[in-house]
Amino acid sequence: MILQRLATSIRKQDWFTVLIETLIVVLGVFLGIQLGNWNAERANAKLGEEYVSLLARETQVNLEGTKSQAAYYDAVLDSVIRTDELLRQTDPDPRDLIVNAYRGTEVSYITPERATWDQIVSSGHLSLLPKDAVESGLSQFYAFDTAQDMYQLGLKSTYRVTARQIIPMHMQIAMRETCSDLRDDEGNILGFMDSCDFDADPAEIEAVALALRSDPAVAATLTYHYSMVVSAKLNLGGVATSLEDALARLGSPATPEAAP
Repeated sequence: MILQRLATSIRKQDWFTVLIETLIVVLGVFLGIQLGNWNAERANAKLGEEYVSLLARETQVNLEGTKSQAAYYDAVLDSVIRTDELLRQTDPDPRDLIVNAYRGTEVSYITPERATWDQIVSSGHLSLLPKDAVESGLSQFYAFDTAQDMYQLGLKSTYRVTARQIIPMHMQIAMRETCSDLRDDEGNILGFMDSCDFDADPAEIEAVALALRSDPAVAATLTYHYSMVVSAKLNLGGVATSLEDALARLGSPATPEAAP
């Protein structure tokens, strides 16, 4: 109707009416654009809130997994140090030596959750997240899998290969069945069981312990293995701190861990 009246006014050369009608059209278009922008901003704000909520839950899961792996390597480190102590003794407890020598070779890896992050990135919606949360560590966490890197280094450890070549397979199986990983209610590995009682011939235990002590490669490779385990523990601890900071910036402080 407005455009029709505007055309009529132009034909009549009623320029005042033309001006008024034109201003009404321009104002209508402007208000329409502003309303559209406002609706789009509201939709983006709502979507951003949903993303933050989902990402906070995903980050909490990854934080718990990272802390679990750091705690595991802490237990592995204890066994590495204990193995070194036992190797230096003239008459160490053979069972204690075997158990710690084996536990010192253990590695852990928990695949991080990343479905929410990948969805946000693939849809081009990173700008909807708090910038400081993304830059505080989330981008680096998803770009580089520190836990996987430490896991691969552990698998390739010369000490791991050397010790596991000496300890018989049936003895390794027995240790896994009777004194393996300690887990919480969610299945996260917390470390090792307190005791490690497994059936084995005492004479064979003595022989295996002697083989570990007699092979110079065991002590030599254990030294480098120690630095690798320390790095795994510290690096994962750093990742956990970074994730805690990201959670705080997302407005969702890390959930305190339940006591084991």
